[in-house]
Amino acid sequence: MKRYGLTLDLINDPTLISEYEEHHRQVWPEIQASIKEAGIRHMEIYRWGNRLFMVMETEDDFSFERKAALDASNPKVQEWEELMWQYQQALPGVAAGEKWQLMERIFAL
Repeated sequence: MKRYGLTLDLINDPTLISEYEEHHRQVWPEIQASIKEAGIRHMEIYRWGNRLFMVMETEDDFSFERKAALDASNPKVQEWEELMWQYQQALPGVAAGEKWQLMERIFAL
């Protein structure tokens, strides 16, 4: 198993943040299926203010490129991503339109 940490910001608006959280209490079954199909075995998202932190545990052969290709060919995933982008904003310093950013692990115990 591999483990990844990713981060992203939400638009800093309490109403939008609440709506985003509500969507994640009822993630569409097609989205959950696409996550599993990509080789992700466990996923959690945490929030502090408008900052999100995602932990993913994946199969050893997981690849972000393969997941991106699967997502690009899945209309339901594209619909979900378009919906989520209404709540999300790119982190400072990343290219426009880029979402979740892979974090570098700097400590493990």
